[in-house]
Amino acid sequence: MKKNKDDQDQKLTEAGNLLKAIPADRKNLIFFLHQVQDQLGYFPEELVLKAASYFSVSPAEIFGLLTFYSAFKLNQSCAHHIKVCQGTACHVRGSEAIGNEFTRLLGIEPGSYDRGKSISLETVNCLGCCAIGPVVVVDGQYQAQVNLKDVEKIVAGLTALEKSDETDEI
Repeated sequence: MKKNKDDQDQKLTEAGNLLKAIPADRKNLIFFLHQVQDQLGYFPEELVLKAASYFSVSPAEIFGLLTFYSAFKLNQSCAHHIKVCQGTACHVRGSEAIGNEFTRLLGIEPGSYDRGKSISLETVNCLGCCAIGPVVVVDGQYQAQVNLKDVEKIVAGLTALEKSDETDEI
């Protein structure tokens, strides 16, 4: 368990260091929020005051952005996040069946998570990758032209990762 805490502290430090690489212009705030989200999987409250000071905005403005856009998460709820695109192009190529297969294999509905498996599942309206649909994003990695067999491989890979993480903590 201590390894996870140390890893998290290191990631927070690295996320805070991202500020040094980004000009302090307010126009770069959302870029910074995305960088932290990509790196950590969520935006920790510990960084809100630091970012507010750096970009010369109020903490309330940052919280407003973080809660308005669904791309941002304030809590580290799960280790693995799966997003299934339900945009028109993906939908006509079978993304509904793909979402249903994730639900069946994981035992969770879109919009929820399984703390035991540490996996969340959500559907999104469009990921903007219409030419390569159906698209699934797994832990920030885009998967193109996903089919039902790919869903099985994705789930098997995530559950294998969770098992190896559990043995690392012992």
